[in-house]
Amino acid sequence: MKNPPGSISRRNFLRISGMTGASLTIGFLLPAAAKDIPAILTAGEALEQGIELSAWVSIDKTGLVTIMCHRAEMGQGAFQAIPQIVAEELEVEFEKINVMFAAGQTRYGSQITGGSSTVRGGYQNMLRAGATAREMLITAAANSWKVKPEECYAEKGKVFHRSSGKSLGYGELVEPASKLKLEKPVTLKQRKDYKLIGKPVKRLDTSPKSNGKAIFGIDFRVKGLLYASVERSPYFHGKIKSIDDKKAKAIKGVKHIVKVEMPVFAGTRHGVAVVADSIYTAMKARKALVIEWDNEGFEKVSTELLYNRMRADVQKTGLTQKAQGDPTRVIGKDDKKITAVYETPYESHSAMEPLNCTAHYTAEKIEVWGPIQGPDWVQGDLADKFKMPKEKVIVNMTFLGGGFGRKAFLDYTYEAVALSKAIGGPVQIVWTREDDMTQGPFRPGGVYGCSASLSDGRLQALEIKMAAQNMDHQWVPVPDKADYNRNTMEGWLEPYLEQLSHYRFADIPTESPIPVMWWRSVYSSTNVFAFESFWDELSVAAGKDPLAMRREHISQEKERYHKLFDAIAALSGWDKRGKNEGWGIAVSECFGSIVGEVVKVSARPGGGVKVDKVFAVMDCGWYVNPDIIRAQIEGSIIMAYGAAAVHATHFADGKAVERNFHQYAMPRIMDTPEIIVQVMDNDEKPGGVGEPSLPPFAPALCNAIFDLTGKRIRKLPMDLTAI
Repeated sequence: MKNPPGSISRRNFLRISGMTGASLTIGFLLPAAAKDIPAILTAGEALEQGIELSAWVSIDKTGLVTIMCHRAEMGQGAFQAIPQIVAEELEVEFEKINVMFAAGQTRYGSQITGGSSTVRGGYQNMLRAGATAREMLITAAANSWKVKPEECYAEKGKVFHRSSGKSLGYGELVEPASKLKLEKPVTLKQRKDYKLIGKPVKRLDTSPKSNGKAIFGIDFRVKGLLYASVERSPYFHGKIKSIDDKKAKAIKGVKHIVKVEMPVFAGTRHGVAVVADSIYTAMKARKALVIEWDNEGFEKVSTELLYNRMRADVQKTGLTQKAQGDPTRVIGKDDKKITAVYETPYESHSAMEPLNCTAHYTAEKIEVWGPIQGPDWVQGDLADKFKMPKEKVIVNMTFLGGGFGRKAFLDYTYEAVALSKAIGGPVQIVWTREDDMTQGPFRPGGVYGCSASLSDGRLQALEIKMAAQNMDHQWVPVPDKADYNRNTMEGWLEPYLEQLSHYRFADIPTESPIPVMWWRSVYSSTNVFAFESFWDELSVAAGKDPLAMRREHISQEKERYHKLFDAIAALSGWDKRGKNEGWGIAVSECFGSIVGEVVKVSARPGGGVKVDKVFAVMDCGWYVNPDIIRAQIEGSIIMAYGAAAVHATHFADGKAVERNFHQYAMPRIMDTPEIIVQVMDNDEKPGGVGEPSLPPFAPALCNAIFDLTGKRIRKLPMDLTAI
């Protein structure tokens, strides 16, 4: 990809990183045991030991600081958070930093951008890298002045001697610093001393994304590049019977027409690729193909069939993930037991930038470029499938125009490499919006059966069962059907169980040929609708305020949760709710963060319900940039709004029905309510930010609708105009 003006290319960065006198380069030697702390080394030490360094920060003789971003940037802020963390301890002006994406390589550890894990999974190593570079520069300056390092300090890319006022720029110190070895661990700053972390520092990627200099996968070009559009079976398991490509071949600019296959979990998706000198020509010629598909030998499901199956499944005993006591017996003997069934829809990812990948296969190496969420996964997958040594598979990340989990999958990168191999040159495959929406994989729909009994206004026993496709069962042709879904409780507040003697969470893996996979917040996005809607129903049955009901079921010793309850009550004015208004609350915990949301609704003059305001409080512990957090909360809520009240993916005759945005509508600006956000300050470990705010919205909205109208919404998506 192209780099901003004044920056260096990855090739030159790696070259100077191996030259001990040309730069000070700090990286990690990952330990054999995952629990051990990575060792920090300079490029010189790595060279001496014959170690391939995972370089995180490098400072050259001009003082330019280059920081590697080992995770994908799809809007969630990794490209900002990683350098902001490193720069805090490095004591360098943020505006003078150059950031580059790291190629997919196992030496960086996990590079998968998912589970809201970038900051919480690596912040300590990033802090240590910045602090190590700073201390080496301070030591080099102290040696030059023949003073003690304790007499010096670093600030704004320079080292100063306190008593004399002398200073040296980082660029002047890299050569002597690169030859040093620190004998003791560095001391990290205390939070009160932070200058960058916790501050709304302007994002480094805002300008290039605004002026067109940022390179997304769909923008990438390489010499000799051809373009491809692939006609794939409209059925999830269809195969090719025959191809009539005469008309397509006659179109000027068409170079190749090739059969392609791509693995989708344990199955194979079949298609016909048209390769041309432009993507427009490839798409035009693709429409001229006449293909007969073999659609026999697999089940052609519909939405009605799927949900009838899940409704039947949820009546079964299911596979237990976690249980205590005997909830079935306790609930069964209660003639006032509370039961409810909730349904959530299948959803498309529908990222702004459709799938695309550029690939060049040769006998010596494979190189790919694109919007990729898991570059290390792609490297391993391509090395395995094409029998190529890992070090010969180069995976280059670009910016992503959204991902939501879809661009962590391995199908589209394999397809591009297979086609490059077939035509003997570089090729870029671009999916159309119709490809993206109809081929999947999709977020799985689900049906949840909830039952409980109350005693003196308190929850006595609880059983929640989920009937849905188990994503893990798709990876092998014959899955272990006794293997329970380990995400059945995702989104649930664990402290609730400490005061509950009888409970059970279980799942029934529904059989379906539809490919399903991670969608923003994964199973939390559907689980929490059932969990928090049911809490509201229990509150009503107990005759209690919904927030008070939740408070009562978490011990006062769990101060973190009660502080969040206090914060969301104060932010929303929960205790001062007005008449003729609907108010709903929901709280969830996932990816290391706790989020509470309150939704306020009112009746539309012409009928239906209007969402007026959403109040959100996030406790993500130690955090980097509050502006990024607010943006992610707002984006999550709007995405949740769409899945709750605007769109869904349906199936008929084994095919997806919705093909583009005229059928799969998105929330419009006039639909979007005012969103008020608060980020909690505390000393907890960092949690995720990109996903945890999505799950609570739908139940909070439906609880607000009940508060206003008395109508309980148990099936999504709903039509707000018809309530």
